[in-house]
Amino acid sequence: MATVINMPRLSDTMEEGVVAQWLVKVGDKVEEGDILAEIETDKATMEFESFHEGTLLHIGIQEGETSPVDKLLAIIGEEGEDISGLLNGDSTPAKAETEQETKEEKSTTSDDKKVDSVAIPDGVNVVSMPRLSDTMTDGTVATWLKNVGDKVEEGDILAEIETDKATMEFECFYEGTILHIGVQEGETAPVDSLLTIIGPEGTDVSVIVANGGAVESGSSENKSEVKTEQKVEEKAVKESSQDSSNPSTNNSGGRVFASPLAKKIAEDKGFNLTDIAGSGENGRIIKKDVENYTPAAKAKETVTAPAAQSFVAAGEEKSEEVKNSQMRKAIAKSLGNSKFSAPDFSLNIEVDMDAAIASRKTINAIPDVKVSFNDMVVKACAMALQKHPQVNTSWNENTTIYHSHINVGVAVAVDEGLLVPVIKHTNQLSLTQIGASVRDLAGKARNKKIAPAEMQGSTFTVSNLGMFGINNFTSIINQPNSAILSVGAIVQKPVVKDGQIVVGNIMNLTLTCDHRTVDGAVGAQFLQTLKTFIENPVTMLA
Repeated sequence: MATVINMPRLSDTMEEGVVAQWLVKVGDKVEEGDILAEIETDKATMEFESFHEGTLLHIGIQEGETSPVDKLLAIIGEEGEDISGLLNGDSTPAKAETEQETKEEKSTTSDDKKVDSVAIPDGVNVVSMPRLSDTMTDGTVATWLKNVGDKVEEGDILAEIETDKATMEFECFYEGTILHIGVQEGETAPVDSLLTIIGPEGTDVSVIVANGGAVESGSSENKSEVKTEQKVEEKAVKESSQDSSNPSTNNSGGRVFASPLAKKIAEDKGFNLTDIAGSGENGRIIKKDVENYTPAAKAKETVTAPAAQSFVAAGEEKSEEVKNSQMRKAIAKSLGNSKFSAPDFSLNIEVDMDAAIASRKTINAIPDVKVSFNDMVVKACAMALQKHPQVNTSWNENTTIYHSHINVGVAVAVDEGLLVPVIKHTNQLSLTQIGASVRDLAGKARNKKIAPAEMQGSTFTVSNLGMFGINNFTSIINQPNSAILSVGAIVQKPVVKDGQIVVGNIMNLTLTCDHRTVDGAVGAQFLQTLKTFIENPVTMLA
């Protein structure tokens, strides 16, 4: 018997998902545990495996399409099996009853709230600021793609909304006319506040606007649920017609379909999106299209004066305000809380790296093995934390939490800010295992594929700016950790060895500690132990 597979809920805050890639196609045999597709959630792109075996009979959501949770994703059954009844919705009577119960509950709830809300006109839908990530408390409208008075349909992209993690496209789930826009471009509003109102042209919504978007639930929400079942097929038809008109190369004033990142890169480089051919779904312009585009060919066709550029006269003072991104705000809040709440102090020590350099050269001579100096520092930190458990703690007002496990976080710079992937149980890993884990997690972080669980649970943090030529710096503690280690570059300088001045390879380490849990003597002893391990790498292999 055929089995219906719905769009899964892959995170606690996921309300809809995007099929990034199908790894099987209709007609393929699948077994339990096979990966069916890669699905993009509000947090990461995750693999979705099959819990059934059989033949893939139908795909309900194509690559690049967005669908709410619990909507038809695929059907698996016996080869040649008739699934027309499932496609017509005959397999979901229980779901219909559940939706009816939900509607009745909403109707009952609305009766209780009539005092604080206003009746919604027939056909009018109030759209609130969506919660696009688990930590999102407010959002900024980066760009409106529709104006008041424009006709919209289900699946149309209304706006690009900037969260604390990324700029995401927000699509419409209704059809009608834009009657009111509650949050203008560049403005920030809390989640669930009035974003826009959609309904029949000419409808008076002044009462709803005056009431801040608070309306009686029931009519519009119930209607939207009835329509949602038709969304997948209708969206496929609409996107097919959009593809035939080739909107990505439309020079007649039509909308250009492009990802937010592609638009930003094109704007920075001064490219016109209408000149760029899209390789994404339905001709959508993506990052690589802009990066691979060269305007040289067009420049040869018509010899024109160069485009006007911003010019600042000598002696003129000019300033420009750039709105902070949601991720930058989140970083500022976290680091501010750490800096202003924890009484920190820093300790500095120089480490002789001659033996470490020789050991690394020997280790990397082994085929298929690659170890960095940072991997050696991370390993040494894990071993030093075992000997100094006071540093592997967290402050909790009335108590100090001593962690028996050692999870070292490694700070990684990304385009939008700073992420800290965590290497779990670092003290149990070898140098090569640590190196592989760091490279894997850093790559995921830079490609925005890292899962939230891979950035949580650190008990100590390492920040390395040595590759940028920084000799010495002080980091801000990554709370709730009690300490963070700042690693500088290896530099050659005169040192005294056996009474002789010779050229040595020196690296500066700075340990920043939370004085509520780590005293100066404890921090100094930790650094001494760390220095011993790094200067004698063989002790880390024993």
